[in-house]
Amino acid sequence: MPDRLYLSLWIRGFDEGSMLHYFEQMLGAFPFSRLRPGISTLKIYAIEEIEPPLLEQGYTASTSFETAVEAAAEFQNADCAYIVEVWWELWQFDGEWELAPSRVSLCCFGPSFDNEVGDHLRIEFPSEADFLPQAEAPHGARMAQSNLRGLLRLAHELEGALPVETQRLWSESGENFAERLEGAVGEELGL
Repeated sequence: MPDRLYLSLWIRGFDEGSMLHYFEQMLGAFPFSRLRPGISTLKIYAIEEIEPPLLEQGYTASTSFETAVEAAAEFQNADCAYIVEVWWELWQFDGEWELAPSRVSLCCFGPSFDNEVGDHLRIEFPSEADFLPQAEAPHGARMAQSNLRGLLRLAHELEGALPVETQRLWSESGENFAERLEGAVGEELGL
C-alpha cells in the first residue's frame, strides 16, 4: 500500500489571530478541480485529531472555500485544527490514463493543537504513487512527471501567496520524498 504524500508549510507570523487568514490564502491559491469544483467537507478538531470533531460539515458541489472559512471562524482557537477536503485533478491509471479529480485535504493547525510535525499548514495528497513512475502502466513515467510538475507548481504558487518560512515534501513513512523519487527514476532508467 503506497504512503500518503504531504506538503507541510511553516509560515512567518503564524499565530491564533492570523492562522485562518493564512489558511484562506492557501485555499485561494489552491487549484481546485474544474471537474469537481468547490469544497466537499470541513472538519474542525480541538486539541488533537483523535478527539471527535467539534464540527463536521458536508457541502454540495461548487461550495466556495470562503463558506468553510466563515464556518471555521466561529471555532477560531489556538488549540484547533481545520481540515477542508477538496478535489484536485491528477493523471490516474485505471486501464488507461485519465485526468480525474483526486481527493486532497488542506489543513490548518492552530499553534496549540497537538501536531507532532509542528507545521502550520499542510496539504495531504492521496498517494505518493501518483507522483512516482508506474512501470506497469504505459507512459507511466510521463504521467507521473506531469503530476509532479503540478505539485511543484503548487508549492511554488503557495510560496508566492504566503510568507513561507519553510516547506517540506514528505511521505507517511517519514521518508524524504525527493530520495524516493530519485530512486524510482533511477529504476525507471535502469540506473
